[in-house]
Amino acid sequence: MLFHRNHIKKTISTRKIQPTLVGFLANDDPAAKKYAEWTAKSCNETGVNFNLIKVDKHALEKNIIDANLDKDVNGIMVYYPIFGNHLDLYLQNRVSPLKDVEGLGNVAVRNVYQNKRFMDDNNSMKSIIPCTPLAIIKILEYINQYKASLPYGTRLKGQTITIINRSEIVGRPLAALLANEGATVYSVDQSNVQTFTELDSENKCKTIDTHLRCFDVIPQSDVVITGVPTSNFKVPTKILKPGVVSINFSAFANFEPDVTSKASNFVPSVGKVTVVMLERNLLRLYDYQHQTMIE
Repeated sequence: MLFHRNHIKKTISTRKIQPTLVGFLANDDPAAKKYAEWTAKSCNETGVNFNLIKVDKHALEKNIIDANLDKDVNGIMVYYPIFGNHLDLYLQNRVSPLKDVEGLGNVAVRNVYQNKRFMDDNNSMKSIIPCTPLAIIKILEYINQYKASLPYGTRLKGQTITIINRSEIVGRPLAALLANEGATVYSVDQSNVQTFTELDSENKCKTIDTHLRCFDVIPQSDVVITGVPTSNFKVPTKILKPGVVSINFSAFANFEPDVTSKASNFVPSVGKVTVVMLERNLLRLYDYQHQTMIE
């Protein structure tokens, strides 16, 4: 991902701009704090002005609204979880779509599910992709699993992918993105296994409940992606398909230590790539905001 970071750094330096990103930390979650540290370090290296603000969770909504109105703020991110319930979804949608660097609000997520590639009717503003799903796609592209040279909708054709996570932040939008590129995606959570398959007549991927179990679909998968937030869950190496690509985005290790005996590529963490995608989205939003101001 060095290429993407260097491109961001060069763009900022060449254009003599300094996009401003505000991060709100309203919890004591160790993973959130680590993510904040990575964000600060990466922004410092690329020239992004990063302002980390620690706030009480009950004051967070007002802080988000103030940042929405501040013309000097180009991007807003929040380190979740905050309340750990529906209020977190509410807070995600308090961030302006033009400052939603994480791509967690309704506009960004709806575009993923509807396979809409632009935010506006004039097709002048490309949609913001949620950061962690985008990071995983860039990793798949880097290892040549995702064929960026092919037309949209075919870049993962023939691939079978299992995602063990169906959160609205990562697992579900990631499943839709991969299915939109032609993959057959098994989406696993505690309740069941769903399939996200090819686009239907309305250009949307279809979601189907199945009677399959997690350990039924893993052995047939070319790619296994995990995001289980517990140290107790491990994918048994013995059931992995030889040559599988294994990607872990959980704060915990979801694969057994000998995973590399089966995996052609193993990615134990995506956090640093996610931060680079965050900055990529920030630059895009910076341009959208200034285009709007000019018009």
